[in-house]
Amino acid sequence: MRMDTVIMGGGLSALACGISLAKRGKRVTIVASGQSTMLFNGGSMELLGCIDGKPVEKPLEAIATLPQNHPYSKIGADRIAAISERVKLLFSDSGIEMTGSANANHWRITPMGVAKPAWLTLNDHLRIDDLNNLPAKHLALMCVRGFFDVPNAMLAQGLRELGFEVDMIEFTTDDITSLRRSPSEMRATSLAKRLVSNHALQRVADQLNSLAGEADMVLMPSVFGQNDSSDFQTLQNMTRKPLRLVATLPPSVAGMRMMTQLRHYFRMLGGTYLMGDTAVSGTFEGDKLTSVTTAKLGDMPLKADNFVLATGSFVSRGLRADYERIYEPVLGVDVVADNDRERWTSFGVLQPQAYFGYGVATDEQLRCLKNGKPIQNLRAIGSVLSGHDPVKMGDGTGVSLITAIAAADHIRENK
Repeated sequence: MRMDTVIMGGGLSALACGISLAKRGKRVTIVASGQSTMLFNGGSMELLGCIDGKPVEKPLEAIATLPQNHPYSKIGADRIAAISERVKLLFSDSGIEMTGSANANHWRITPMGVAKPAWLTLNDHLRIDDLNNLPAKHLALMCVRGFFDVPNAMLAQGLRELGFEVDMIEFTTDDITSLRRSPSEMRATSLAKRLVSNHALQRVADQLNSLAGEADMVLMPSVFGQNDSSDFQTLQNMTRKPLRLVATLPPSVAGMRMMTQLRHYFRMLGGTYLMGDTAVSGTFEGDKLTSVTTAKLGDMPLKADNFVLATGSFVSRGLRADYERIYEPVLGVDVVADNDRERWTSFGVLQPQAYFGYGVATDEQLRCLKNGKPIQNLRAIGSVLSGHDPVKMGDGTGVSLITAIAAADHIRENK
């Protein structure tokens, strides 16, 4: 099988890169194991949230101050500004409506009630543009009886500390109660599957309309629409007050929805998505990668003019560690990591962890280095890259999206 581009990994960065190439008529194959950190995404994308522990107000301005080894610095602030607008268009074309600007962060709300800087947020989720000018004064926090994917008391307390007046109101419907026969069924994904018919949504709306009282806005956990936002829109039309969603603990319905829509759009553009397969090795000739072997295709290697490594970090097993080293397991490309194992981690969960910044070494065009030399037709994108700490800096999804489109541009420019 020969393609224009083969992308190893099937998450956010892989799909953004694949869509960018497929939109321009390229034949693209994505090899996806099925694991994706999008299951942890609460409906927002961060471009750059913090520097030295301080929230970033204007990401594009702050990007210009980042160290040279950060993936953004290899792309450049001016180019990132243009790419950020293309990201919004990519989402919109995929049916994912998000609001935000790379010029100024807004605030998203975590399941714990903490406000975090964000770049883009789904239109149906609660978003705060200015902490001194809240979108509502009085919230009705509707708590689903028996649902444990949101710590309601912590969420309510966090919202109150932000300045909201919050009423915690427990409710249920017959459709929800039927799931409570097993605690494992009372998850966000299970509710999203159950609350799809107009009758089920009307029963929820009846409860919201009856119980919301004097609140200005109704807030609910994000348990609607695994495939698109139509279920939420139907519920909003049935509800008399403005309705917004807040992220739940993983697995995230919002994250699953975005993945579903991106995959659908990629396939609609003619892309091939090999679900449940994994790249296991590659064949090199000189300074080029000529083919990739996968677990399922075996003796039928994937050949292409260009390749993209989007296998993720340690969580997705795109990076691995043993007692002696940290390495990239598929192609054996160079990794930036400390040689002293004692320095990989620090004691204490809240302490900065050095290994968060480890990853694949690349040149200025995001080409992977192998034995210190760039592989001309192999680029790395997303969380497999070195040079940034997504937890400390709040830039994980931004790096995934920006580097994905930048890599697609390099591939087209270096044809």
